[in-house]
Amino acid sequence: MKELNSLVLIVGSCPDQSFEMLCDYAQQCTLGRKVQIHTVTYDCSSPASLAVLKNLAEAIGGRYHCYSSKGENFDSSDFHLLLQESQKAKDLLKSIKQSFQERVGGLLGSKRADVSTAFANTTPSSFFPKPPKHKAPLDIQTPGILTKTSADWLKTYGLKAKKLDLYQVLAPSAFSPVEDFVPILKKTVSSTLHEASDEEHFLWKVMTQFEWYDGTVKNIHVDVPVLYNYQKLLAKMVRFYEKQIDWLSVASRRIWGSVCERRVVVLVDISVTNSTYISHIQHYLRLLLEEQMSNKDYFNIIAFGSDIVPWQQELCPSQPENLEKAWRWVLGLECKGSRNFMSALRRAVEVDFKDKDKHKSQGLYLLTTGIPDQETHTISAYVAEACRGLDLQLHVCLFSVTEGTDSSGIIPARYASPRETASAFKEIVQAANGRFHWFGEAGIFESDDITSIISEIEKAKNYSQKCAFLVESLKQRSVNQSVKPLTPEGHSNVLMRNEKKKTQKVPSPKPTAVLKDVKDSHGAERNAPVRVLVWRPPSAKAGIPPAQTIQEWPQTENKGKQKPRKQPELSVSVFYTEEGRNVGIIHQKYPKASCVRKSVCSVKLPEEEEICSSKEWLTKYSIKKFKLELPRLLFGPSCTHQKTTVESLHKKVSAKYCSIFPSVKINGVVKHLHFQPKELESYTEQLEKVLQRYIQRVQWLLSGSRRLFGTILEANVCVLIDTSGSMGPYLPPVTKELTSLIWEQLRKNEVRFNLLRFAENTESWKENLVEATDESCHDAVQWASTCHAHGNSCILAALQKAFSFQGVEALYLLTDGKPDTSRSLILKEMERLIKKQAIKIHTICFSCADRGAVEFLRKLAAQTGGRFHCSSGGEDGQLAAHRILTEGLDNEDYPVFPYFEGDDLKKLTEEVAKARSFLKQAKSWRLLLEKWNTNRKDSSGFQKSVQVNSHHIYIIVYV
Repeated sequence: MKELNSLVLIVGSCPDQSFEMLCDYAQQCTLGRKVQIHTVTYDCSSPASLAVLKNLAEAIGGRYHCYSSKGENFDSSDFHLLLQESQKAKDLLKSIKQSFQERVGGLLGSKRADVSTAFANTTPSSFFPKPPKHKAPLDIQTPGILTKTSADWLKTYGLKAKKLDLYQVLAPSAFSPVEDFVPILKKTVSSTLHEASDEEHFLWKVMTQFEWYDGTVKNIHVDVPVLYNYQKLLAKMVRFYEKQIDWLSVASRRIWGSVCERRVVVLVDISVTNSTYISHIQHYLRLLLEEQMSNKDYFNIIAFGSDIVPWQQELCPSQPENLEKAWRWVLGLECKGSRNFMSALRRAVEVDFKDKDKHKSQGLYLLTTGIPDQETHTISAYVAEACRGLDLQLHVCLFSVTEGTDSSGIIPARYASPRETASAFKEIVQAANGRFHWFGEAGIFESDDITSIISEIEKAKNYSQKCAFLVESLKQRSVNQSVKPLTPEGHSNVLMRNEKKKTQKVPSPKPTAVLKDVKDSHGAERNAPVRVLVWRPPSAKAGIPPAQTIQEWPQTENKGKQKPRKQPELSVSVFYTEEGRNVGIIHQKYPKASCVRKSVCSVKLPEEEEICSSKEWLTKYSIKKFKLELPRLLFGPSCTHQKTTVESLHKKVSAKYCSIFPSVKINGVVKHLHFQPKELESYTEQLEKVLQRYIQRVQWLLSGSRRLFGTILEANVCVLIDTSGSMGPYLPPVTKELTSLIWEQLRKNEVRFNLLRFAENTESWKENLVEATDESCHDAVQWASTCHAHGNSCILAALQKAFSFQGVEALYLLTDGKPDTSRSLILKEMERLIKKQAIKIHTICFSCADRGAVEFLRKLAAQTGGRFHCSSGGEDGQLAAHRILTEGLDNEDYPVFPYFEGDDLKKLTEEVAKARSFLKQAKSWRLLLEKWNTNRKDSSGFQKSVQVNSHHIYIIVYV
């Protein structure tokens, strides 16, 4: 169809091909033609198809339109263009109103301005088309049974519950290896595998070894037909699980998951950033009220922006008339303010669930589009405290809106990327023992319910693969036993021996007329006369005896077991002489070429940060480890500029290559550059890559609790906090950072820990190290908040008490370095204690103003194998790292990092300075080489080259 200029694709299901394939094909078909392709989805329930066709239309410059008779999904490129234009009109009217009020005062002017801006005050949601029967009464459905979470559902329908666990199936025929003492043999004998007979092989009943779930090896009596039947049952269960996933992915469960509790409170986010999606939120609430709320006992809905708007002041029975009233209330919701989630949560817990300890099966369901105004750890701490010991859970339904659709320009109180928002809510849900559900217009991104079932499917597939492995191993054993008698014992290598005995003919070399040093082959006549004849081709009947290798020449036999001396590399050639069948052999030695040049290797850097000290990290990723040290890479022994005294000229003369390569001075020594600009460019790229990774590591070390406390490396630690009077100005920020340390490093990395504060006396949080659970971390944060500064600093007593904790591997001592006892006494006592217990002491100085305190803490850390850390300079370091990444890497003079006292940051910034210095030198030398090459090309036309042919003389000896 050559005259085609417009193509409309109407799709009702997801395409079989991927988006990339469709996009490439469409672009190839429309290349050079003015054809517009538009896409329409009609009553398409698959979110994936909506995303594919929408992206396809945007990629090829067409328009898209999504229509649904149910009104659940609506989207259109034309509609978004109209919204953008309306927003521009609103902004223009607002600016006109402001200028009008400035110029014209009085009542008339304000009245005109109000009238003219009536359109500007309309909300964007008023322009959105509403789903069919949006304001119609609810069509309430009564579920047959009370839904369950996937974890509870799998207790009934999981593989273990159905007795389809692989180890349950194999347990009746599994036998542990037995080892026992036999009195007759007078030795310990171990059980062996039963060797199957031919009949048993035919019946597929053989014993084999199999690794059990606890890591032990057991002897399994395998019945193959049973395994085949077991695999069929696994395939059937997988199909059953896939149907359950499909059920969880449709209707209201796609938005809310499974609402399982009997008493439910729904928290709805109506902040101003959701103005564009208020119709979506209302529709989602309608689906919930229609499909999942009729079989509940009590419910309530709380909408929150900056203010809290509850539907009712307390929980109401889930009767049809109450559900209808709730829906009418939802239709009147308007988006206002920020996202004050904490107030809504407290209202639900303290008012709606005021008698939460008297009831069972209670749940909070949050529907939101972004991160709350409050800090994540604050919400997590409150939720964990509220839900502790009670049958109350908080579940989060995160609605991921499409970026770029909100043109109102509203800036939220707190911003986070979708991934960061999801991570924050996961932490909150984990503290509340709830479930996390993340969805969008394109479908479900993540769901705890679906993840549990997928893990069960993966387990079934793993069991099926292990069954296949068992059957294959049995087949292999049966094949080996059937093939084994064909080869007699002791004669398996006969064929190889015969092959080794066969002599291989050496192909006849091409004749040559060049005279060379010749040694005649062994066995030839020694007294044959020598005649100089014209060369003739060899006879067809003449045969060349095989030439022996260098190692086969007659030598003095060495009977001792000594290592053979390494022979020089020789080239051996064979040719005819003029005397009949006499053959000459040429031996020419090729000296081994010495290679000074080193190639620039491609570096592989880690993407994730490793929890280790900078010293350990640099042993794997330093410039020296990557072989990127510029002097060692560029300059070898032959690069040195050499001058030799010539006696006849009575002066020093430079080497011949001094005029070929440009010269530079390195550490006072003149050397020549043997690299090319392209090689230096490759070196620069690799070094910039390494340098950027170093700066990212610096930023990581200066972020979060690592800025004050450094990195916690060990798995069993005790944190010692100085609460003496001199720590008074620093104690509030230290307490805040200690909270961050507990959650960010100790809880996240599952570190066993204890806290100890000391002033005049010592006080520990617990008597021993405890596991970093949610409960223990909340308790530790509460204990840390009670710290107050007073008295002196008894560092020695605090260290002695910390050494008494069983299993402790390291101590992290935070102090200003002013002990009440002698510093030398503390060092001597620690030297005595670490001889009994190898415990590292990492010292942390809050202020580096007192140099004596800094040196004391540095010595204490070095004496025990620990690290010294100082928190000063963190803000300047972050700024310097940002400016280095944005303004340039090669300028080693500006910007620079501040001087860090701590070991980790000091070592890493020194490596950064070293890399920047090499980068600057490499770029300057590259410019020098380019200039040198340009000058040589310009002067090459005026120079004459003299070519000297060197003649090699060879001597031929005939024997």
